[in-house]
Amino acid sequence: MPPRAELDPLTMTDEMEAIDEATQYRRKIDHTLARFSAAHDEMEAEEAKRRERRERLSPASLLESTRTALQRVVAPTPSPEEEADAAEKAEQARLQEKKQRKIERSARFGRIAAAVVAGLVFLGIGGAWGAQTYFDAKFTQVSALDENSADIQDAEAQANDENFLMVGSDTRDGATDEEGVGTADSTPGARSDTVMVAHIPADRKRVVVTSFPRDLEVNRPDCQKWDPAQNKTTDEVYKGAKFAKLNTAYAVGGPACVTKVIQQITGLRINHFVGIDFNGFKEMVDAVHGVTIHNEIPIDDSVLGKVLLQTGDVTISGDQALNFVRARHVKGDPTSDYGRIKRQQEFIGALLKKVMSSDVVLDPGKLSDFITAFAKATFGDNLGVKQMMTLAQSMKGLDPTKITFLTVPTVGTANSRGNEVLVVSKTKALFDALRNNTPLPDPNAPIPRNEQAAPPTSTSKSKSSGSSKSTTTRKSTSNG
Repeated sequence: MPPRAELDPLTMTDEMEAIDEATQYRRKIDHTLARFSAAHDEMEAEEAKRRERRERLSPASLLESTRTALQRVVAPTPSPEEEADAAEKAEQARLQEKKQRKIERSARFGRIAAAVVAGLVFLGIGGAWGAQTYFDAKFTQVSALDENSADIQDAEAQANDENFLMVGSDTRDGATDEEGVGTADSTPGARSDTVMVAHIPADRKRVVVTSFPRDLEVNRPDCQKWDPAQNKTTDEVYKGAKFAKLNTAYAVGGPACVTKVIQQITGLRINHFVGIDFNGFKEMVDAVHGVTIHNEIPIDDSVLGKVLLQTGDVTISGDQALNFVRARHVKGDPTSDYGRIKRQQEFIGALLKKVMSSDVVLDPGKLSDFITAFAKATFGDNLGVKQMMTLAQSMKGLDPTKITFLTVPTVGTANSRGNEVLVVSKTKALFDALRNNTPLPDPNAPIPRNEQAAPPTSTSKSKSSGSSKSTTTRKSTSNG
């Protein structure tokens, strides 16, 4: 062995023993890397010193140091007032900085609040959709519409119109003896005591509600028998009748039959059918805590009794509303059915006005109770919350320039069969205007001579004196 001082350290282990060639090779590499790293660190330190020296000797740095030195020599010692002013400015700067931070924080909170509101709106939409689905499920659906009927005229002009056929069904189901209107046992079957068409054109700039007298003479087509207990038609067919009353169409053939008759008369494309059980009016009115109507004369009915003796603006309850729309034997009212039509139109308008008011719309309890009561008393085709809101929103505010209530033109005198007779020319002009969204014809235009009612015979006087009396007064005021 050579002397220890002459040995290569890389060839020795900690135990001072020789190691293999592989270990020696790795150690050489490690030592080389270590030397490179040390050299790099030394060079980096020297470069940092050179940068610092260059920055200190740069023109900008020399100028700044000279300016500072001159300020120390020239600038006088600040007075206490100046120091106070400087302190005040510093405080204002601090407050401004604090205010800016507050504004930034408010903006951040605003963004967070906007995100929360967006989430609530999303959840609200989902909730509204769920509520609509819930209430729609409560409506009883029936088959009533025939939107491809050959009776529809000017179909292209009506493409985006909404036509609601509204029928008040007086089945007496649920009526008590105390109400004085008969019960389901004493007065079986269903009657359409109210027939109205609410026409809303595509531009939604007006609403025209046309009523049809229950005793209007119509050409009733063949219709399948209607079962009001099951709310559906049967396979049995009723033969048509040439000189039938309008209310018999619903009595024998239900919604589908009355829709056929109305489309024959009007040429309108009926795309919504709404049947309302009169008994349901009570719960609807009570749900919104009463409806205010304008009553012109005391309603003292020979059948229903003293319905409403107050005049002027009167808030009526559900029981009063039911008899208000049913009454057709009112003392002092010689117009009979026409007087009832007027009251029904006024009531529907007042009810819609109340439902669309902030008192109901902004009260979830009242609105929910009303929709529930309405759905419970209603059956229809293409009927739901969305469709009824279309009708209600179109009539919102009941602007007289936007909504028109009228009655289909009749001659004003019952014929020998006790039926009301259409003035064909005026009826055609009215529904031509509705279908094509043109100005309505003058309702007070004279009836053509060839369509005026013939003088009643002695036989017809004895058979329909009540009807003649009820329509003579109407002739001068409500032919349109």
